[in-house]
Amino acid sequence: MSIKKLSKVRKADPFFARESERYEYPLPSREYILQRLEEEGAPATFEHLCAVLDIADDEVIAFQRRLGAMEREAQLMRNRKGAYIVPERASLIAGRIEGHPDGFGFLVPDDGGADLFLEARQMSKVLHGDRALARVVGVDRKGRREGVIVEVLERANSRVVGRVIVEHGITVVVPENRRISQDILVTPEKKAKARALPGQVVMVEIIEQPSRHAQPIGRIVEVLGNYADPGMEIEIALRKHELPFEFDSESLAETKALPAKVRKVDTTGRVDLRDLPLVTIDGETAKDFDDAVYAEKRGKGKNAGWRLVVAIADVSHYVRPGSALDRGAKERGNSVYFPRRVIPMLPEKLSNGLCSLNPEVDRLAMVCDMQVSAKGTVDGYRFYPAVFRSAARLTYTQVWDWLSQAATPENATQQSLLPHLTNLYALYQALAKARTQRGAIDFETTETMMLFDDQGKIANIVPVHRNEAHRLIEECMLAANVCASAFLEEHKQPCLYRVHQGPTPEKLEGLRNFLKEFGLGLDGGESPSASDYAALLEKIKPRPDAQLLQTVMLRSLRQAMYSPDNVGHFGLAYERYAHFTSPIRRYPDLLVHRAIKATLAGERLPVADWDDIGLHCSMTERRADEATRDVSNWLKCFYMKERIGEEFDGTIAAVTHFGVFVALDQVYVEGLVHVSELGEDYFQFDATRHQMLGERSGRRYRLGDRLRVKLVRSDLETGRIDFVLAATPANGQMRQGKSAGSAPASVSSHAQAPSSSPASSSSPRKRVSRSSAGTTPSSASPAKRAPTEEAKPAKAPRKAPAKAPGKTMAKKATPARKKAASGAPRQAAAKATSKAAKKPRPAARKARS
Repeated sequence: MSIKKLSKVRKADPFFARESERYEYPLPSREYILQRLEEEGAPATFEHLCAVLDIADDEVIAFQRRLGAMEREAQLMRNRKGAYIVPERASLIAGRIEGHPDGFGFLVPDDGGADLFLEARQMSKVLHGDRALARVVGVDRKGRREGVIVEVLERANSRVVGRVIVEHGITVVVPENRRISQDILVTPEKKAKARALPGQVVMVEIIEQPSRHAQPIGRIVEVLGNYADPGMEIEIALRKHELPFEFDSESLAETKALPAKVRKVDTTGRVDLRDLPLVTIDGETAKDFDDAVYAEKRGKGKNAGWRLVVAIADVSHYVRPGSALDRGAKERGNSVYFPRRVIPMLPEKLSNGLCSLNPEVDRLAMVCDMQVSAKGTVDGYRFYPAVFRSAARLTYTQVWDWLSQAATPENATQQSLLPHLTNLYALYQALAKARTQRGAIDFETTETMMLFDDQGKIANIVPVHRNEAHRLIEECMLAANVCASAFLEEHKQPCLYRVHQGPTPEKLEGLRNFLKEFGLGLDGGESPSASDYAALLEKIKPRPDAQLLQTVMLRSLRQAMYSPDNVGHFGLAYERYAHFTSPIRRYPDLLVHRAIKATLAGERLPVADWDDIGLHCSMTERRADEATRDVSNWLKCFYMKERIGEEFDGTIAAVTHFGVFVALDQVYVEGLVHVSELGEDYFQFDATRHQMLGERSGRRYRLGDRLRVKLVRSDLETGRIDFVLAATPANGQMRQGKSAGSAPASVSSHAQAPSSSPASSSSPRKRVSRSSAGTTPSSASPAKRAPTEEAKPAKAPRKAPAKAPGKTMAKKATPARKKAASGAPRQAAAKATSKAAKKPRPAARKARS
């Protein structure tokens, strides 16, 4: 049916124009279908809906598919008679299930409303990640809505990674994802595809989903090996978080067909910058170089500015829209940097070869050529495709040693680059000054990396100190990213912006209430700006409790994400911001490159659902963080197992209703002091004051307080590190100070712990141990970090119903889970691990944008 023949009823669709852009033969929009169904005021059969919406005979099948999709997403549902109804009219709430290790869970509504608490009996019907419809049945003791599951809409788990436990002849798999609290019963098969021994790690395929009266049933399809095998923690994380880690045959075929080097035909129509001494500056172990820089002085005297050239690998020349490589890159979203192993977004031939800006070879690039004033403002810029040759591959340490005159260039080539590096440093100082005047937030955090011995065991965890060369590159990347966003916004080209909104009203109120106790205030009224935060940070720097105050300020901010709607970047104090500088390892950057090329060609990118793409890329970023955090926690637990019984000084890095998390001073590891270990008292958790307060003794444990603790447990299976308070030899009293110390920003090693660094800054070109897959450097290289590109608040764990203060939340564990937590197979595996020489494992590092 042509658009011209559509009836007035169809053209009355409020979203008719949008649907016409997307489809040649537009159906009624989802919104219009719901509107008409609401107007009917009663359940409607399929035939009645077709009549109401003037659906032609040749549209029936497509319309049926649209209604089916709306059912799957809980926008519609059918009653017992098969008629369509709006879920809200039936008092049903659609959402995604979020499980808790203790067996209960929550339904997180699609409409953003308050979560529904689901008791363990309700969770027996579903698994973590499933989508369901639920009905509110009451309110629990904490005032939260309580729900019952009416219908499961979508199953999220088809395969699960876990460990095999055999008990009384019955085999079950205990999932590694602790949010899946149900064990999976394994069916006995004579001709099983894979046979596993007790204690081994396996992939199990779920052949029967759980119901109220039956646990999930599955079959083992892959045996990964023993739990303590070298690299097993990464294999588990890949499958637990469903990270794509193998390229399909079509992608590999496309990669193989690419040339080994830049051909002459590829340089046609590009600006030739091969005579310009652009250089790459990265960490010692980096292998994928996606940015090169050059600066030259322009003008004389105080008003002299600079020309800044930022050349970024032209990945879009090789990865075309709709190709298998493009589909794979979109699915992955970003590269994931594990200790000593990288899961790249693109095959190695591209990421470490053809697209990597290696020295002394021709490379294709997209260039942002900027004019920067003496005050550090970008007065002009232009984008163009180019071909160039990197003059040198330099490291941060090398460059800063030269600039600080701690060392001198070793040869004539390096000596010739020194004037250009001096120009870059002067330019950086101007950009940094402009940043301060702009009011960007600059939180001080500590990066760490793990060092390994010859047997592959962690020898030490050390802080990583960023020098001025790191910051120099970061400011150059920030400038290029801002230009990219301004260019696309000016030309109204659709793209993904990197957006970061200010604090929510609730978090802002909580922050201000906390600050009042210290006689401090945050300016800006109901809408404080980044400069208000920056001014307060500057004010509190001399205070002994500065770290405490900074941490609370950090946690008041929201997470950054990707979106087609430009709402600015709060943390960096930019009105617009996009990611342009890392297309080798981030899919949004690749899309920005395509948008810039389309704009230069006078074209417009094809219509796409940019909202969905932005949400997907934001999800893959969080997914990578969670996976690397899991691996880091395992490695830290392994490191601490041999130190049980030792005492450490540390700082309270997080406070929860079940205890306090302590970050150790010299070890850079976090663990839990459970509420039951805080003293003979009932302790009340105060979220506003970030403290635990004893009812009888008045003893207080607050964020930032100093403690001396003793390590009593380091569990590889659960990722838990547990401490108890240590008694000092002098007086036998628990050591607890009231002043905030300088807490290291480390990742929590407890399964339920909020991160002590919830607002991890993300750099425009930050990378994690950027060695290619398969390489084994001796230690991880430091992450690149822009001075607070955005805040990343940790999502606090969802809480169980309240129990008596000071009491431990006891989990009702199945026999299999008890055995999995403390049984002989795990103990034997741990012993084998400690004795066997293992391959090196580097520090887990965040793949952040």
